[in-house]
Amino acid sequence: MLTRPTADTYRSLIAQTSAHVAGRFETTTQPFSGASRAELQKLVDDARLDGEGVGSEQAVREIDELFLEHAVWFHHPAYAAHLNCPVALPAVAAETVLAAVNTSVDTYDQSAVGTLMERRLIAWAADRVGFADGSGVFTSGGTQSNLHALLLAREAALAATALPRPRALARLAVFATASSHFSVGKSALLLGLSDDAVIEVQGDGEGRMDAAALALALREAAASGRLPMAVVATAGTTDRGVIDPVDAIADACDEHGVWLHVDAAYGCGLLVSPRRRHLLTGVERARSVTVDFHKSFFQPVSSSALLVRRPRDLAAGAWHADYLNPLENDEPNQVDVSLQTTRRFDALKLWVTLRALGPDRIGEMFDTVIDLAASVGDEIAADPELELVGRTQLSTVLFRVRPAGADAAAQDALVAGVRRVLFESGRALVAKTVIDGRPCLKLTLLNPQTSLGDIRRILEMVKDAATTLAGIAPEFDEALAGAEVSA
Repeated sequence: MLTRPTADTYRSLIAQTSAHVAGRFETTTQPFSGASRAELQKLVDDARLDGEGVGSEQAVREIDELFLEHAVWFHHPAYAAHLNCPVALPAVAAETVLAAVNTSVDTYDQSAVGTLMERRLIAWAADRVGFADGSGVFTSGGTQSNLHALLLAREAALAATALPRPRALARLAVFATASSHFSVGKSALLLGLSDDAVIEVQGDGEGRMDAAALALALREAAASGRLPMAVVATAGTTDRGVIDPVDAIADACDEHGVWLHVDAAYGCGLLVSPRRRHLLTGVERARSVTVDFHKSFFQPVSSSALLVRRPRDLAAGAWHADYLNPLENDEPNQVDVSLQTTRRFDALKLWVTLRALGPDRIGEMFDTVIDLAASVGDEIAADPELELVGRTQLSTVLFRVRPAGADAAAQDALVAGVRRVLFESGRALVAKTVIDGRPCLKLTLLNPQTSLGDIRRILEMVKDAATTLAGIAPEFDEALAGAEVSA
């Protein structure tokens, strides 16, 4: 156990562990080892979890041999798959402190200054949004933040109607686009809303919500007896990386008295961008906002927050227990405003990063990856072997590969096959998705040290894999169709 008598042992064990990690950062040459799932499963199964322990030093060596050897490395320039980022060094140092002290920020008497530091950071982030007197709480991620926001919106909508709660619940409606995060639909299920509670609002053809279509959908829903509960605008869609017209959406919400939630899990880095803050114009009019610092603020997972314009809105989710946070207690207990009870002091990572780098530097790093995505888009648009699928406002790039002789169906089938070939080699990681009914490859660029040359090498790997797959057998289409299913 980590106590006063074991402080020297702790010092030695952390040094040993950090040496292993640093060694991997220095020697890793590709984002994944390329080991098969069967090989990895055998390594995991061979580790004995019962019986005598092997000792701390041996167990730490096994971390290196089992996990670090086969981890997926987000810092590597050939990693370009999902919304994962390399992490700021000051935040990594803070993680070491979090694990050792093991603070829980649910109540003040468990965290003391930690609670005050988190509340200061929440006030800082709310002010960046434009919530002059806003509040909020750190969460585990965007999914929890969105769920929490919709819980508060549900309670506000129920409080505003004279209908009995069961009847009102059945009529509540949430408005979002097909590009909204999947957690919107999942939250509706968890909140006990009807199966048709999420009403899909028409987009503008490029993945953004059409504000005029929203206004029409709100009128039609109200006319049919539905109770509009919330509109979810997205500031940075997962696939296209585009931003809904928040200001125009806020106009429609204000007209109909509907809660506006902005999911800025991806685009929150714009809050500190020296050049692109204007892309979030109107976000200050929202009732609640999701921000994921573990995306565009380069923080280790997890580091997210829900921000609200009116602090009193958070009271709708409060629950009191005599042994934890009794009503008569005047201490600033964060469990009063959180869906979680035990909760890590994740705010410390962002605190240290802001103190070490300053917000402008973080914003410059986010601007750098957005600039890179624009350059990559230009490269793909100019390459006859590739097809660019739309433009982004953030740092995703959607494209298809089109080797000579491959028709549209074959190009679609290649998507899963190319992704699988690259993943199984471990040389590069790209993602795949579906846009307007057709599959495509996706690059998500969140490493400010990745260069255009690095991405060019990935694109060459993509084209080589596609050419190989397209020429492996006369029954090309059937083989690729099988690859698509398996991937």
